Amino acid sequence: MKIGFDNEKYLKIQSEHIKERISQFDGKLYLELGGKLFDDYHASRVLPGFQPDSKLRMFQKISDSIEI
Repeated sequence: MKIGFDNEKYLKIQSEHIKERISQFDGKLYLELGGKLFDDYHASRVLPGFQPDSKLRMFQKISDSIEI
């Protein structure tokens, strides 16, 4: 199967963009996510290469900047 989605690139770009948006709003940003946070198997089926725990891993990358 051809991998059409670079999961590591996604995590890097999303994390950087969220941190940038947080800085634009005095350190506070309300962020709403669609889909499942821990086990998004639908996204992993339709995006070959997307890992089911990608959203959680992205939050772990920016954990020093967020509250949940």
